[in-house]
Amino acid sequence: MLWRLLVASVRPYWRLLVGVIVFQCAQAIVNLYLPTLNADIIDKGVATGDTDYIWRMGGWMLLLSLAGIVCTITAVYFGAKIAMRVGADLRRDIFGKVASFSEAEVQRFGAPSLITRTSNDVQQVQMLVLMTCTLLMTTPFTLIGGVILAIEQDPALSWIMAVAIPLLLVIVLLIVWRMVPHFRRMQVRIDGINRVLREQLTGIRVVRAFVREPVEEARFADANALVTESAVKAGRLMAAMFPLVLLVVNTGSAAVIWFGGYRIDAGDMQVGALTAFLSYLIQILFSVLMATFLFVLVPRAAVSADRIGAVLDTDSSVREDDAAVEVPRTGEVVFDKVTFTYPGAEQPVLADISFTARRGTTTAIIGSTGAGKTTLISLIPRLHDATSGTVSVGGVDVREAQLESLWARIGLVPQRPYLFAGTVGSNLRYGREEATDEELWDALAIAQGEDFVRAMPETLDSPIAQGGTTVSGGQRQRLSIARALVRQPDVLIFDDSFSALDTATDARLRAALDREVTDATVIVVAQRVSSIVDADQILVMEDGRIVDRGTHSELLQTSPTYQEIVSTQLRAEEVAG
Repeated sequence: MLWRLLVASVRPYWRLLVGVIVFQCAQAIVNLYLPTLNADIIDKGVATGDTDYIWRMGGWMLLLSLAGIVCTITAVYFGAKIAMRVGADLRRDIFGKVASFSEAEVQRFGAPSLITRTSNDVQQVQMLVLMTCTLLMTTPFTLIGGVILAIEQDPALSWIMAVAIPLLLVIVLLIVWRMVPHFRRMQVRIDGINRVLREQLTGIRVVRAFVREPVEEARFADANALVTESAVKAGRLMAAMFPLVLLVVNTGSAAVIWFGGYRIDAGDMQVGALTAFLSYLIQILFSVLMATFLFVLVPRAAVSADRIGAVLDTDSSVREDDAAVEVPRTGEVVFDKVTFTYPGAEQPVLADISFTARRGTTTAIIGSTGAGKTTLISLIPRLHDATSGTVSVGGVDVREAQLESLWARIGLVPQRPYLFAGTVGSNLRYGREEATDEELWDALAIAQGEDFVRAMPETLDSPIAQGGTTVSGGQRQRLSIARALVRQPDVLIFDDSFSALDTATDARLRAALDREVTDATVIVVAQRVSSIVDADQILVMEDGRIVDRGTHSELLQTSPTYQEIVSTQLRAEEVAG
């Protein structure tokens, strides 16, 4: 997976990659030529006392060194550009893929894991690309060229390289092989620490309300200890690598000087050749040492690439067919013998659901917690696909509809309203970007949010923090309702959206909806009976089934389940009324 991901990611930047290879090759050639020049200076200049030759060759060495520096800087610049662009592309691709997921895929991976894969895992792959371009590219040039030039200086000492290089590679590969499991566990445990941190930040009010800070600190400490354990084990192996590598390098250098000294004494080798051979050996071994930095990154990057590939290779269970059709603007919603079972569940959440919600009418859904109300309405915008039966909008089965066309017909107010960082106006225009200020104020008036928005210092330009934490729960709910109204949908769905409102505001909002929203199909999931007494039809759900249906007055006469719900909420005189 790592190789496939790297090839696909780097391919668009092949011109920059060619530039990296060219300049790294030039840098390696310069570095390999310098020891030969140094040997000539020693043998032909120092040994003979030729000062002019020393100055002339020394100046040439200086120019070559400056050229090598320029090549190095250019190669690193190109390599950094490739790495940064690869990272940006991977983050874009993961985000785009996650945006196409249905709720089933998001729940399967989990939000903390998806965040880790988009950030930390991409960073590991990006760092591998950077180190490959800046370190690994020079290794083959230095290794091959250094071996050839060292043998040219003195073939008799080449056996030292034949021993040192394979020994170095064996040490590095064995340690890397031991590090892979630790890095794999580390990435999974980073998911865990992200999950704990996310839960604590999201539920900070609950934590403080129940004085659970010590418990949460202990949970975080446990998750942190697991990450630390994996990091320490991998770090110990990494720490062992460099002393062993340096041991091989230094032992090889000592062997060259020892045996080379005997050859010089015997007159079989010159001092300059020994110096050059030693320089080539050190260059070769240190190029392998530099490559060990890359080998350290490879195991973790391979694990990260597998995790990134798992996201990119996952197709959404909610897919659009090539022959998908546009949804007409009739607004009619039909459930025909719909059954739905969550993946891995033994029992269906919804069973044999059939009803029709027509344009210009309000259909209310009520039932106990866990009856399947939210799951039912999630099938309309196709957040999930029905296990059996059909859900149709505008006469088109949602599985055969163009997704953009389907979503454009629907305005959803979720059970938990969420606002994005920005302004009041930007959040409302999330429903429809081209909406005018007048249309925003009209939607706010219907949603009973006009008064508090006008009271804000900057009205529509007033800032909203992430999640809407700068406004109260009721204000957040009303802004969420106004956002759906700005969309001007054919199907308007309220998923228990009135629970955060007081009864007076609830009544005014419902009256405004009845007066102003006359062309849409309105579907309301509610816990309060007072929110649905005027609905054209009320569906009573229990254990994933529709047990009764009718108007408020009809159900009071015929439905024991509805009567029980009403009796727990309304006073006797309200029931009589």
